[in-house]
Amino acid sequence: MPLQLGDAAPDFTQQSTLGPLHFYDYLGTSWGVLFSHPADFTPVCTTELGEASRLKPEFDKRNVKVVGLSVDPVEKHGTWASDIADATGSALNFPLIADADRQVSTLYGLIHPNADSTATVRSVFVIDPNKIVRLELTYPASTGRNFVEILRTIDSLQLTDTFKVATPVNWKQGEDVIITTAVSDDEAKTRFPAGWKTVKPYLRVTKQPQAV
Repeated sequence: MPLQLGDAAPDFTQQSTLGPLHFYDYLGTSWGVLFSHPADFTPVCTTELGEASRLKPEFDKRNVKVVGLSVDPVEKHGTWASDIADATGSALNFPLIADADRQVSTLYGLIHPNADSTATVRSVFVIDPNKIVRLELTYPASTGRNFVEILRTIDSLQLTDTFKVATPVNWKQGEDVIITTAVSDDEAKTRFPAGWKTVKPYLRVTKQPQAV
């Protein structure tokens, strides 16, 4: 069965550019982003790995650890890492899994026989500190992933885990949010003392709450 949102992210130990990587131990109490690549030295993925490395301060700010995956051996990863730094100006600063035996790819359903029986599809998994899959995105080979959107989604997930809110279409950090229907008006008075705007009985908009 393919992984679904709300499923436990499979644990594994696999070789990586940092040596053997035990996934759960590596994540610890952090959030995680696991994203896969069909092979080393692919042009779109080269740009993505450079961008993920450049954005490390943003991931750190959100307590997120990034892990990449490709099915090529770790020796090729090392050479690719040099290319990534040269091409993008950002050196690889997170582990890149060498999933040569397809162990992790199989656990995460990343092999798509209709596309290629050996290469992994280009998926992204956002995993929370309880090791639950909270977001899954799969991109076509020709389209680079949008890391601004990945960060935006993590911001939303972390906000909604703390407060009983949801985020509306195109929401960005600092913008108004929606009070969930699970919160009564009486409870909302305590939770959101600044008040809210009732657009519809089921759609109440309030300022983004801030963690103390």
